Amino acid sequence: MMRFLTKPFRGFFRKEDGNATIEFAILFVPMFSTLMWAVELGMIHINHSMLERAVDSTVRDLRLGTGTAPQHAQIRDMICDRAMFIDDCSTTVRLEMIRIDPFNWQNPPTDIDCIDATQPIEPVRSFVNGASNELMFLRVCAKYDPILPHIGLSQSLDLDGNLMFPLVATAAFVQEPS
Repeated sequence: MMRFLTKPFRGFFRKEDGNATIEFAILFVPMFSTLMWAVELGMIHINHSMLERAVDSTVRDLRLGTGTAPQHAQIRDMICDRAMFIDDCSTTVRLEMIRIDPFNWQNPPTDIDCIDATQPIEPVRSFVNGASNELMFLRVCAKYDPILPHIGLSQSLDLDGNLMFPLVATAAFVQEPS
């Protein structure tokens, strides 16, 4: 009786036609997730590198300037012109410039001030143009909108209420005498 029940399935269990399909079904999700993590990490790296480059170029221009002291909006626009990959740069970038005394050293504040789109925009936190030969600390924070904010790498990022990730670049320079 048992042989009668198992006879139709004997051929089915010996076939190897669906081998590749089963392998694909098992490996597709981990491979696709790894690919998406790599793309997300690459985009974060590109945005952060472009922000760092833009801040460094802008600070170089400030150091070698002709004695003019650009204001907040001018420095932000200079950074935004150079940071090509940052979306909506003029509204997602926040600058903070602090005068530091090198002879009485105090670390800059560790809390980073970025724009959170879910809250009303506040005025500039701290932005002071330095006089000649003063050490200035510039911190720039831009918001990055992840490609897939609910899956993959974005789940382990510290996203704000608007599902955006802060990218921070810092630079220090001495204001040249005019």
